[in-house]
Amino acid sequence: MSDLILHHYALSPFSEKVRAMLGYADLPWQSAITREMPPRPVLAALAGGYRKVPIAQCGADIYCDTATISTEIAIRAGKPELARQNCSDEVNQFITHVELDVFFASVMSSASWALNKKVLKTLTIIDLFKFFGDRIKMGRTASIRMVKPGEAPGILKQHLKDMESRLQQDFLFGSEPNIADFAAYHSLWMVRDAGEKKFVRPYANVNAWMDRIKAFGEGQRSEINAQETLHIAKNSEPRPISAEESQDELIGSRVSIAPADYAQDETIGELVGSTANKWIIGREHPAVGTVHVHFPKHGYSIVEK
Repeated sequence: MSDLILHHYALSPFSEKVRAMLGYADLPWQSAITREMPPRPVLAALAGGYRKVPIAQCGADIYCDTATISTEIAIRAGKPELARQNCSDEVNQFITHVELDVFFASVMSSASWALNKKVLKTLTIIDLFKFFGDRIKMGRTASIRMVKPGEAPGILKQHLKDMESRLQQDFLFGSEPNIADFAAYHSLWMVRDAGEKKFVRPYANVNAWMDRIKAFGEGQRSEINAQETLHIAKNSEPRPISAEESQDELIGSRVSIAPADYAQDETIGELVGSTANKWIIGREHPAVGTVHVHFPKHGYSIVEK
């Protein structure tokens, strides 16, 4: 099994979630740096219209959303607790909460001069304004209610109080981490580490827990040129679709799949696989040949074209 390639950028909070999981799993992986906003021609060739980051790649198989990426990490590492479908309803309800309202409240609360200085290491001033415009447009077109700026501090403060009470052991649900720890970590990482804000400082248990996760590092990271990932895809074949993945009545149909919440750009292709937790569509592009793009079912919609 070849190493995972992670298409990401340094200040992407969901990428930090995956990087931390790779550190905990101590897996080898290749880092392909992408832009903070479209256009991203490499990712467009690999994943079609899908615009969220990170995206993971293994040869000609492309994994969209941290739900499918974490499942792939769980399989490779032999750590089933890193996949949502292997966790309890309580864990999944917690993840849904922290990756919606808490996430957006944390991103809003992370705004600072320290964060801007970090962003300006990779973006020009003009690109920075474009970036904010892109994110504002994303919020306006979202199908979910977005947290308003005035609500963010209160949501974050209540979350930190809840976390402080919950963390009576090393990790959120016991002595070892599961996917919920990484789902909660990346939002607070955006506030404490990227934005260097003071919100987290009064909460000793939360800080100690974040330091434990940070100590996992990033795993066995090596760098790869993004253009090279296209050649890898083109010179690879998608993994075979199993009989269990071929039962959906839409198999063989032309479909579009898109996030159901925000950044709802669609990817179009032929549905080639389906399980209880994910869809797989096959698509063609001159730069990569045939690729299989994996999407979670939770939080996504499918439409027959």
